[in-house]
Amino acid sequence: MKILVIGSGGREHALVWKLAQSPHATAIWCAPGNAGIARERLAKNSSPVECVSIGAEDLPNLLAFAQKKKIE
Repeated sequence: MKILVIGSGGREHALVWKLAQSPHATAIWCAPGNAGIARERLAKNSSPVECVSIGAEDLPNLLAFAQKKKIE
C-alpha cells in the first residue's frame, strides 16, 4: 500500500512510525515531513520514508503528487 502523510509534527511522525511497521506498507511519503520522519524505514523492505517538499496547505500540488504516485 502506498501512503501519503501530510504534516511535519510529532503526531505525523508517530503516525509514520506506526504505519512503517505494517507489512502492507510498500511506500510512505510525508509532505513536508521533518528530519526525524526521514530517518524512518519500512519494516517490509527497509525502504526509507521519503519527505517531499510540498506544504501541508498546498492542495493542488499535494493532489498532483498523490495522483502521480498512485497513493492508495
